[in-house]
Amino acid sequence: MNSLTYRQATVGGGRRLLPDLDWVLLFAAVALLGIGLVMVASASLHRISDAPFYYVNRHLFAMVLGLVGGFLLFQVPVTQWERAGALLYFVGLLLLVLVLLPGVGREANGATRWIPLGAFNLQSSEFMKLFMVVYVAGYLVRRRLEVAHSVWGFIKPMLLLVIACSLIMVQPDFGTTTVLLATAMGMLFLGGVPVWQFAILIGLSSSVLVGLVMVSPYRLQRVTAFLDPWADVENSGYQLAQALIAFGRGEWFGVGLGSGIQKQFYLPEAHTDFLMAVIGEEFGLMGTLTVIGLFAVIVWRAFRIGARAERLERRFAAYVAYGLGLWIGMQAFINIGVNVGLLPTKGLTLPLMSYGGNSIIVAILVVSMLMRIDYELGRPDMTDAGDRS
Repeated sequence: MNSLTYRQATVGGGRRLLPDLDWVLLFAAVALLGIGLVMVASASLHRISDAPFYYVNRHLFAMVLGLVGGFLLFQVPVTQWERAGALLYFVGLLLLVLVLLPGVGREANGATRWIPLGAFNLQSSEFMKLFMVVYVAGYLVRRRLEVAHSVWGFIKPMLLLVIACSLIMVQPDFGTTTVLLATAMGMLFLGGVPVWQFAILIGLSSSVLVGLVMVSPYRLQRVTAFLDPWADVENSGYQLAQALIAFGRGEWFGVGLGSGIQKQFYLPEAHTDFLMAVIGEEFGLMGTLTVIGLFAVIVWRAFRIGARAERLERRFAAYVAYGLGLWIGMQAFINIGVNVGLLPTKGLTLPLMSYGGNSIIVAILVVSMLMRIDYELGRPDMTDAGDRS
């Protein structure tokens, strides 16, 4: 266990020591957490009349769990993540299987995605995204030449990915499957997979996703509603239509915190999937762009950390940073795209912001991992033995 290093900082004419951390990344993450907490409160206080703070208290509880977990994870050297990659994958796979067992998994709104653990419900697919990033990063380091020069080296991790995605689709969870596939594919591309293999993979994955939409009436209905939400505004196009109305009411600077109408009477899932619409109504275009800008900062810092790790030949750390950046960026893009009508409706939360215990916890762990990687890159005495070839 290594103690934090410090650097001198001049503040107000004096000197003080600050931990050698990525403060830009930390500021963006804390800002999103803070805005998310305020907006979850704004969107949910009216939902349960006799317990207005029910969702806020649970959201705060998840944040506390995430911060504790993030602090503990920050203490773990990156080399230990690499050694645990295969184990984490199989733990994630076991959790995905357990959630499907009768009497173990909990069903809500037609989906079985949670394992009850007392007052907390574990959503195994959220943690599988994290475990998959660590596993794929380790595989790219161990099989770097094989991935770049052999079709089999490319197929092997895809088979494991397909197994995980299949179990997630049985729940069903189309949104998480899409994010997991996109993240892993992006990591493989950055890991050196030839362009022609990558193009074939995109074609196959797109075909499979389109097929899943076509054979599922409710998914097909979501796509047709996305193309023209006003054609069936009282049914399939209802959510998107109400979200667009919310953004329209917000105009440039919004109607003010707590003054939104859509969340109270019209917009379903306002504190989860459609939190961005509430932000758009109450803080307008400026508030929306601020949130998008903060996510852009996190993705930028993640790729900056990854590029720095790659220059120092710490390839595992680089791939993990790239994967986490892709994941956060992709999920935020999909959620915001759904809210503004650029993408069909999917059940995905806005990372670091939406109500959802597992989503908040895992997003905080992602930030903690990025900060740990950045911290180790600034310590010449910390060498990733597993990254050297």
